Amino acid sequence: MNETINTNDNMGATLTRSGGIAESFLAPEALYTVQCVRDGKVIWEDSFHNTVMTLGKNDVLNKYFSNTAAGACYLGLISSTGYSAIAAADTMASHVGWTEAGNANAPTYTAPRKTLTAAWAAASSGSMSTSSAQSFAITGTGTVKGAFINIGGSSTIDNTTGILYSAGLFSGGDRAVINGDTLNVTVTLSA
Repeated sequence: MNETINTNDNMGATLTRSGGIAESFLAPEALYTVQCVRDGKVIWEDSFHNTVMTLGKNDVLNKYFSNTAAGACYLGLISSTGYSAIAAADTMASHVGWTEAGNANAPTYTAPRKTLTAAWAAASSGSMSTSSAQSFAITGTGTVKGAFINIGGSSTIDNTTGILYSAGLFSGGDRAVINGDTLNVTVTLSA
């Protein structure tokens, strides 16, 4: 049996034209290795993976994303400015393939990053979503590529502290916005 937690987070953004962000990653899995030793000799050994139960998935989601002791959870936007790629090795301090929208990189929006910590509804069926859309009031023309989640950092745009949990791109390609637009973003995480 496999013990895996496949965690997915899905973000949807709406404007005049709707767009969505979807991404997933394979979370760590448990491998059990068992040896039977008799009189100092290995008689047999076996290894196996197991299944993570739905209640376990819910518990992990609730404790990591809704727990303020783990650090606040923030939502930010990815600019098209200087974009080349998102990489699994990216961190908040070093993501050379992309830039954050909102301050130095267009489009700008009314600060700060959106705080997700209290916005999560309780996990159910191995999934949790924000209970309402997080609104980004656009104040300057530009192109948005997607969004990211930061844990334990700061709500300040362009701040490089905390853990970059995930980053994803719109499935329908880049989205142009102008001053006065609003991006309403909901996030769904699935384990």
